[in-house]
Amino acid sequence: MQTHTTDTPRAVIVISSHVARGSVGNRAAVFALESLGFPVWAVPTVILPWHPGHGRATRIVPPAADFAALMKDLEGARWLGEVGAVLSGYLGDPAQAEAIASLVAAVKARNPRSLYVCDPVMGDKGGLYVPEATAVAIRDLLVPAADVATPNRYELAWMTGARLDDISSLLQAAQDAPPPTMLVTSAPAMMNGSIGNLLLTPSQALLAEHRMIDRPPNGLGDLTAAVYLARVLSGQSPDKALQSTTAAVFEILARTAKRGGDELQIETDAQSLSHPMAMVQTRHLSVPGRNRRA
Repeated sequence: MQTHTTDTPRAVIVISSHVARGSVGNRAAVFALESLGFPVWAVPTVILPWHPGHGRATRIVPPAADFAALMKDLEGARWLGEVGAVLSGYLGDPAQAEAIASLVAAVKARNPRSLYVCDPVMGDKGGLYVPEATAVAIRDLLVPAADVATPNRYELAWMTGARLDDISSLLQAAQDAPPPTMLVTSAPAMMNGSIGNLLLTPSQALLAEHRMIDRPPNGLGDLTAAVYLARVLSGQSPDKALQSTTAAVFEILARTAKRGGDELQIETDAQSLSHPMAMVQTRHLSVPGRNRRA
């Protein structure tokens, strides 16, 4: 059987939760990536009727052996040459981390220029909302394998054991973390009433700020990771990718909040993914004593 490849691998394997209702996990990431022109291979790590924040509900997690077997099938797929990136998010079981790491290695062996973006979904300011074993597996197996990690401030604090109360401490923690590029959401902003996304690359540190919106719906981190990956795959520079990603996600958030939505209304505001108009303040930050690998 002939192996099918593409001149420029554009497919993205997205591995995260699936909800029947809502715009979180794979529902957010897949829609965003496909809307921006990237084919997606979607793998659910858990199936839920809705986000757990809306109330307890049935949780279907694929047996670890079955999940690992499915991932092995993907590793051996004759279309693997189509894949230009892997994005992982929420895990339903700690054993899934090993299978994901193996798939990432297979994709990189086939396409050394491929990217792995790890969104270490594990908690927020209220603490961990996954079992500690799952958080440990993400921290120890997936984050070190990533080209880009996209934790929120609280996830980075848990992974590093540091208090991240200001930009200085956040920069230090991001600098000490394994991936060469860190995009930290929920970062403290310099403008009052604002919040930011901090991007630290081997060559620069950037902070994109926007006004804070009370009681935001879930899914912002999932959407941010997917949109940023799409921007990078499209060839945007890190500063442009950060600015346009932050603007797109904030615009969708603000419009959803104005309508009173309890879920991000990405489908209604799909145009914001490709042509955001929201104003975002981007700052270049200095990082004294930087010593990061390229």
